[in-house]
Amino acid sequence: MPHFEVAPTNRKNAKRMRRALTDAELRLWNELRAHRLMGLSFRRQMPIAGYIVDFACPAYKLVVEVDGSQHGEADAITYDQARTGRLEALGWKVMRVWNDEVLKQPQNVCAAIISTIGMEHFIDR
Repeated sequence: MPHFEVAPTNRKNAKRMRRALTDAELRLWNELRAHRLMGLSFRRQMPIAGYIVDFACPAYKLVVEVDGSQHGEADAITYDQARTGRLEALGWKVMRVWNDEVLKQPQNVCAAIISTIGMEHFIDR
């Protein structure tokens, strides 16, 4: 996403959030960064459409959100649904995983990411 389309406050918040990852976000970032997962390029804390998503793979328009327990509360569920709807309207696929999943079974989360993108994208690599 070109920088001119991102509000300066969003860019500043994203930068701040990159320095303050949760344990689960850091664990997943260590699996995704530097093209470690099947050569895919991911960005962390990426601004999209006024939101800051946890992880994004721009080439496949995939967003991966790592959610803590607060995302199980009614207000958060409503907000997350609206946010997901907006991102999907822009052509992004949104995948949500729980902190606990990332911390205890990161290999399953990575397999789910690959499955969501689709193995056909990796056949002729």
